[in-house]
Amino acid sequence: MKKIIFERSKCIGCGTCSVTCPSFWEMGDDGRAKLTEGVENKGVVEREIEEESCNSDAAQSCPVQCIHVTDV
Repeated sequence: MKKIIFERSKCIGCGTCSVTCPSFWEMGDDGRAKLTEGVENKGVVEREIEEESCNSDAAQSCPVQCIHVTDV
């Protein structure tokens, strides 16, 4: 089991994550990325996932490094 940790407040809205991994990421109405099915707590959005899938590519492509994929 893995967990995506997204520091949404650091997002600059470049959209790379949503292009790289559209099944998990989309652009929000405010111009920042949005982690689908993520749970937000104090500006940090988290979601548990079975496999990293394309999320590791999204994390690596983020220019401000606000996406992290970790073990649970």
